[in-house]
Amino acid sequence: MPGTGDLLSRVSIGRISEVIVDQVRMLIRQGQLVAGNRLPSERELCERFGVSRVTVREALRVLEANGLVEIRVGARGGAFVTAPSSRLVGEGIVDLISLATISAVEVTEARMVFELGIVPLVCERATEADISALYQICDQSRAALEGDYPLELSAAWHTRYAAAAHNRAVSMLVESLHEPLVRSLERARKTAPTHGRHGVEEHRLLVDAITERDVEAATELMRTHLRRTADRVATTEDSVLSE
Repeated sequence: MPGTGDLLSRVSIGRISEVIVDQVRMLIRQGQLVAGNRLPSERELCERFGVSRVTVREALRVLEANGLVEIRVGARGGAFVTAPSSRLVGEGIVDLISLATISAVEVTEARMVFELGIVPLVCERATEADISALYQICDQSRAALEGDYPLELSAAWHTRYAAAAHNRAVSMLVESLHEPLVRSLERARKTAPTHGRHGVEEHRLLVDAITERDVEAATELMRTHLRRTADRVATTEDSVLSE
């Protein structure tokens, strides 16, 4: 990217590679570097920052691990800024839940805010492809009821439902909650071993309401659907606290 090097300045304090990472991250946040932009070559970065090639490579490895750049090899290779990844956000949220003791109740409350809030958007914007995809997950879920119903199917339905809002910010937030969602459903199933099975039919009724663009019916169905999970998760956590 012509002129990218001019945005970077020499560093001399702290752990040098971390300072380089912080500079690049800040440029991305400010929009001066966007997805697809190529960073200067290793040699140019060494000269610009006044550091060794080892330090530059360490910084690039950190940026790649954080999903901020993609390292490509070959004649046209280099370090390229990447688009944000909701997968990485989700991994961070899982770590946060584990380390900061964020509860399954809080995850379920967040779902009630997001998933109830986007009902009008989904009813308005869902395409035939969205509706078909949601019905397909419903069919897969119904077939899976004959065995040990996998809660991943419930999570998949809710993620696809959020995508039907056609709002990238909403999709990324809900996708990032995928693993925490599965964990909260597992917690609910400890209280009710059949948890998830009743929800399969509710998912189908929700798609019916979305197909009819019936915001009121879809909202009530979703509220009932999420409230059951919230109540069961709360019961599980109350029993843990009383032990």
